[in-house]
Amino acid sequence: MRELGKSGLEVSAIGLGCMGMSYAYGVVPDRNEMISLIRSAVELGVTFFDTAEVYGPYANEELVGEALAPYREDVTIATKFGFDIRDGKRVGIDSRSEHIREAVEGSLRRLQADTIGLLYQHRVDPNVPIEVVAETVKELMEEGKVQHWGLSEAGAETIRRAHKVLPLTAVQSEYSMWWRRPEQELFPTLEELGIGLVPFSPLGRGFLTGRFNRRSRFDSSDLRLTVPRFTPENIEANQVLVQLIKEIAARNAATPAQVALGWLLAKKPWIVPIPGTTNLERLKENLASQDIELGPEEVRGIDAALTKVRIAGDRYPEELERMTGL
Repeated sequence: MRELGKSGLEVSAIGLGCMGMSYAYGVVPDRNEMISLIRSAVELGVTFFDTAEVYGPYANEELVGEALAPYREDVTIATKFGFDIRDGKRVGIDSRSEHIREAVEGSLRRLQADTIGLLYQHRVDPNVPIEVVAETVKELMEEGKVQHWGLSEAGAETIRRAHKVLPLTAVQSEYSMWWRRPEQELFPTLEELGIGLVPFSPLGRGFLTGRFNRRSRFDSSDLRLTVPRFTPENIEANQVLVQLIKEIAARNAATPAQVALGWLLAKKPWIVPIPGTTNLERLKENLASQDIELGPEEVRGIDAALTKVRIAGDRYPEELERMTGL
């Protein structure tokens, strides 16, 4: 178990990102199989599950809500608001107070819950001051509908402004061996304020496991087709990173995925990654990364080696990158 910052919220050291069970990575898996997988995760010790209203939209919250209904008192579900969803499609960003309230009521219904364990603003809304967002969430917390709150992909200044109004429990951001920018401004801010970090895509959307090469093909609905890092040329260029991870894995009798996650866990005690998977064996593999012991000296050596690797391609298409505060 780990505490997210100094919030008092304790969750399993590795959570489960559930997005891919309903959305984003090609053909959607069988729903009953995913319910079974989520319940297996609970049995294996996972207490932290991540979803959002926009995943589907809505389908992922419904899935997670049904799967975790028998374990409501034993787990923390994190979900997110902040996108404008119309006719089943994301059409923009909306963090107006009335929209936040509508989103929370919908999430509570779909999650079959009386309260949301951790509520994130999914993306910063440039048209709504973050102080207004914080005040709205504060009211929802006073009403008992939200227990903790956080921001996703927000910059240091926004985090400070939000935290001043209502202390943040966590910030969710992409962070992995091939996206280390959060170390620059985000880490010092979170450490100073006592806020936890929840890295999404800790395995680089599967790339850091070594499963992709330039001949890899993706389903037409797979979002990786829109990600510059997943062009055949960039996949080939980034194999140097995969090779480095494989070498570290060999030294530690581990898999590349376990090294990538073990490195995250070793960086800070307030980091809780949320790798996603739709496969039970991969889930078990990811959870076993907690047994990988990377000491401070080895982590420094890994960091030095990573710094020498030039990553090819942006992590997002330009439209999505503009939505982040990093």
